[in-house]
Amino acid sequence: MLSSVSFLLLVVTLGATVQGGPQALPKADLTDQQLFWGADQYEFSTVLRAEGLQCFWHFAHRGETFYLNFMVQWVTGVGHDRHLTVTVNAPGGLLVTTVDEPKGQIKFEAQETGFYQMCLSNFHNRFGNMQVFLSFGVYYDGVQDADRKQEQQEEEKKKKEEAGQELNNTLGFIEESTHRVEQRLFHMFRYYSVGRMSRSADYFMLMANSQYVTWWSMALSLLIVTCGYLQLLFLKRLFISGPSGEEEKPRC
Repeated sequence: MLSSVSFLLLVVTLGATVQGGPQALPKADLTDQQLFWGADQYEFSTVLRAEGLQCFWHFAHRGETFYLNFMVQWVTGVGHDRHLTVTVNAPGGLLVTTVDEPKGQIKFEAQETGFYQMCLSNFHNRFGNMQVFLSFGVYYDGVQDADRKQEQQEEEKKKKEEAGQELNNTLGFIEESTHRVEQRLFHMFRYYSVGRMSRSADYFMLMANSQYVTWWSMALSLLIVTCGYLQLLFLKRLFISGPSGEEEKPRC
């Protein structure tokens, strides 16, 4: 009797723990293409259907900096709108931020460990598709967890106790310099990605304007030629003379 009661209490405790904690694991019905946690950064393009919604998940630890850059490359359909609605949700389900622009940047420090949800919505266009360029990931910016700080302090203490080992100090200096250079190169890559997105937006805008001017020029040229022909035909019909005798004069 006591064993069965203990078993029931254990099941209730586990159920409450699973339902009350943050979402540290992804949902079971998600595909591998929607989950990103094998690398620190990703960069690709995706196509959203008319009034479509597409979501992605990326894993982040607490204390890491999460960033998301997006840009609408092209839109199809009549009366299209280049605005894109982007929302980011925390693993616990809370809304972190939302943006409704053709392009933008989202950056924040992760407060929970788990999968962060990024949803792209194309509800502005009911009959047109759009292609979106995405660049997102996580990186460290001088913020470390308590465990890592403790490990670093222990390593520093051991290094201080090892007197006379200049080789270890040299290797530590090289490692710190390499980490600093790697961090600056990563930030440079982010700025380069944003600049490339701006140049791509200008290029697609130029192509769209060129196509718009070409079609309107053709349409106006055809309209001018048609109007000239109709005007000439109307003037000729005003000067029609009858086939009878000399008494009849040409009417105008």
